[in-house]
Amino acid sequence: MKASLLLFAAAALSFTAAAQNKNFHDFTVQTIDGDNFSLSELKGKKVLVVNVASKCGLTPQYEDLQALYAKYGSDKFVVVGFPANNFGAQEPGSNAEIKAFCTDTYDVTFPMMAKISVKGDDIAPLYRWLTKKSENGKEDAEVTWNFQKFLIDEEGNWVAFFPPKTKPFAQEIIDRIEE
Repeated sequence: MKASLLLFAAAALSFTAAAQNKNFHDFTVQTIDGDNFSLSELKGKKVLVVNVASKCGLTPQYEDLQALYAKYGSDKFVVVGFPANNFGAQEPGSNAEIKAFCTDTYDVTFPMMAKISVKGDDIAPLYRWLTKKSENGKEDAEVTWNFQKFLIDEEGNWVAFFPPKTKPFAQEIIDRIEE
């Protein structure tokens, strides 16, 4: 009995350690155009991951996200948008409709991914990693609304999260980008 409990405990610790060893670059997601995109292509860049929505009171943040990307986006920084319809049905459109809205309304040029779920039973694997300390090894950070932001470092490690109302040019975000 004791041996089986010890074996179970060792397996659980091993699983936890393995989960915490996974990083942002280990995931493959789908672009808004339906192509597979390995996040390992972003190695060497800081990444601001944002769950976005087209019909939200915070939707004007697209303008600042684009400006942030234009200012810092080069070989060292990128914004990545993940449309999600988890809050108030504020992202009801198809990927094509979302892309047209972002391009036509806000001239978005930062990478946009396919619409996903950022919470609940159907949460996307990347967002499970972003929101669960048991997976990212840093902190629990449940997505509370559209435009929550996660900062990832150049090596794919979870660094910080910022609540939805935190503006893209908030000093706390800028300081982290410029570190």
